[in-house]
Amino acid sequence: GPKIKSPLYKKNRSQRKRRDSFGMFDGYDSCSEDSSSSSSSDESEEEVASLPASLPIIKNNGQVYTYPDGKAGMATCEMCGMVGVRDAFYSKTKRFCSVSCSRSYSSNSKKASILARLQGKPPTKKAKVLQKQPLVAKLAAYAQYQASQQNQAKAKTVVPVEGFDWGRYINSNNFVGAPVTCFKHVPISKCWGDIAEGVRVEVLNTDNNLPTKVYWIAGIVKLSGFKALLRYEGFDNDGSHDFWCNLCDSDVHPVGWCATSGKPLVPPRSIQHKYSNWKAFLVKRLTGAKTLPPDFASKVQECMQYPFKPLMRVEVVDKMHLCRTRVAIVDSVIGGRLRLIYEESEDGSDDFWCHMYSPLIHPVGWSRSIGHRFKRSDVSKKQEGVYDAPADLFLKVKDVDQTGEWFKDGMKLEAIDPLNLSTICVATVRKVLADGYLMIGIDGSEAADGSDWFCYHATSPSIFPVGFCEINMIELTPPRGYTKLPFKWFDYLRETGSTAAPVKLFNKEVPNHGFQSGMKLEAVDLMEPRLVCVATVTRIVHRLLRIHFDGWEDEYDQWVDCESPDLYPAGWCELTSYQLQPPAAQSKL
Repeated sequence: GPKIKSPLYKKNRSQRKRRDSFGMFDGYDSCSEDSSSSSSSDESEEEVASLPASLPIIKNNGQVYTYPDGKAGMATCEMCGMVGVRDAFYSKTKRFCSVSCSRSYSSNSKKASILARLQGKPPTKKAKVLQKQPLVAKLAAYAQYQASQQNQAKAKTVVPVEGFDWGRYINSNNFVGAPVTCFKHVPISKCWGDIAEGVRVEVLNTDNNLPTKVYWIAGIVKLSGFKALLRYEGFDNDGSHDFWCNLCDSDVHPVGWCATSGKPLVPPRSIQHKYSNWKAFLVKRLTGAKTLPPDFASKVQECMQYPFKPLMRVEVVDKMHLCRTRVAIVDSVIGGRLRLIYEESEDGSDDFWCHMYSPLIHPVGWSRSIGHRFKRSDVSKKQEGVYDAPADLFLKVKDVDQTGEWFKDGMKLEAIDPLNLSTICVATVRKVLADGYLMIGIDGSEAADGSDWFCYHATSPSIFPVGFCEINMIELTPPRGYTKLPFKWFDYLRETGSTAAPVKLFNKEVPNHGFQSGMKLEAVDLMEPRLVCVATVTRIVHRLLRIHFDGWEDEYDQWVDCESPDLYPAGWCELTSYQLQPPAAQSKL
């Protein structure tokens, strides 16, 4: 059950020299040969004229790029067959043109191996992947792939997940799951309260030979997210019958529930002989013990109601041109995660996943109000029943004062690269918008038309003052093609005639988040945001977390804020019926 991706390279935006198809996002713009948007293609010719003559110009599908050093030769991507500048290719081996292709190749290798095992065939040394096919063949295969993906909420992967078991995974490796209280955006965290080791609950007694459901009392031995290791009362120090369950399961109740509901409390068969008076035993053991709040189950159900509903319209980032937004319609809501379908998508396949508290979605009209680029929908017939999502449903950003000292165009800073979330890069403020929003470009690898500028709010925890990486011993990614290494900010600012954005303008709040290095959790793979995967916190820098996807190579790690709505406790997928991607089987590319 590795993360399965389309074995096709996504053309247009993903044919960028250095990066993935909107890196954070999984998608395909169009099946036409001239799929670049009118705004990009119209502007690109003007941009070419203004570029310095010394820089070679690279054109891909109407997109224009410059390559600073121009002396690296060419390479062919082993996944999609795209030819490009070798030095701009991904990984040390330069075998792939993007993170997307590298991961697709790896996924296909692992998928073929797993399928071979399931079918009883010997695994091949390398899976066959789609390579160097003509565009027509690629598009036909892509259309077939999209048809199979119509119901993504029900089937996330081709290979069936062989029942990943958080409890067994934690126990066999002595892992620790991040506590539910670390995840403020998970509504149930508000009613988690004093749930801790030692708390008693009433649960199904599976150690019996009775024809009806019976219950017994168990104590929490260990907590990992929503998952609890329970031990039936009476086993004392014997852990041989311990079992894991999700505390939000409908068969977990506070002590006293059986009495009020008329359900039988029956001790497990293997210890029935230990006491002749079990009632007296329970009274003695439970005096002074804690249990779940009496309304815990109803609070869980209440927390599972979400304000966003299908057919609501929102503005969301355009996954193919991250400098602008588009209108999308809520298709489904799972655990607060929204599947959005871009309004112009006729067959409903052009979708985008994000959490309802994501900074990437906004009420309709937001772009116009702050001066952000927006792609108008060319929809002749409006979908019946569609309506604009109320503005009060969206994440509120902090008010900022732009009248005093403020960000200015051209100022330098450090930013998490939205197209490669494992890196923090040298970046520039390209445009100051209203309400504290900024358009940021990653130095040395921007499209000439600015189509890959990204909108960050000034209070975003994903932008940092100059020197942040050096102070915190994080590797800063210099501009592509910059040859004076090691990179020194002082020299770079002097060479570019730039100034650093004032430190006082950045968000320096660090909440007491509770995460610790090594903790396990469930995390969205922002390269393919429909996937939620088994992951580990591997490093903490103030409020910044380094998230590693279990079983995957380190280059797929992501820098994520501690309050990101894309992080969840162990057991969240089980609770919300969302598909969890288990750890990938280790294999070298």
